[in-house]
Amino acid sequence: MMTKIKVILVDDHAILRAGLKLLLEAEKDIEIVEEACNGEELMNKLTVTETDLIILDLSMPGINGIDLLKLLKTKKTYKNIRILVLTMHTEEEYIREALAAGADGYVEKSAFDTELLTALHTVMKGETYLNNKNALSMLNTMIKNDNDDNPYLLLSKRELEVLRYLARGYSLAEIGSQLHLSLKTIDTYKTRIFTKLDISKKSELVNYALRYKLFDLPEK
Repeated sequence: MMTKIKVILVDDHAILRAGLKLLLEAEKDIEIVEEACNGEELMNKLTVTETDLIILDLSMPGINGIDLLKLLKTKKTYKNIRILVLTMHTEEEYIREALAAGADGYVEKSAFDTELLTALHTVMKGETYLNNKNALSMLNTMIKNDNDDNPYLLLSKRELEVLRYLARGYSLAEIGSQLHLSLKTIDTYKTRIFTKLDISKKSELVNYALRYKLFDLPEK
């Protein structure tokens, strides 16, 4: 018997969810196991429902899609769930923010009837999905900003963790305790961060963290 891809739809528009459900359940290998109209409802349903993929809108009442992405991607319980963003937002800044928050793919609502199935199967293979237009735009931006100070391009995951604690005012000893690392190791990470970002003052680090919204600390 064919193993079906279990999908949860998260969007505050019931009519859109109905259309998505109709489209997806016409496929033999897809099953819609739940629907949710906001982030809180999704989190409640995830406690009792297993899923392989979440199709997620970015603009919803309550917790927004970006914050919901971050929440899901920091919880070990949900680390294997693929997340495909389906949104009306076409601007590159939304795409970059969604991917940085952990989205596995990005589809515009205006093209969901032609792209969604391709995107779904792409992310279920462990790959990231962007349509050709968005991928080209992102590539051009990366080339143009080859020396960009984007933290997700410059810093390692551990360096980002240390940066977040430093920006919040934690001492090196306190950071070492939080991350279970020695004081010397934390000091080395701090030196690397300041060198990579070409900064020398704590105030510059705080401003950098504010610009890239890096104040969320990793979940323990």
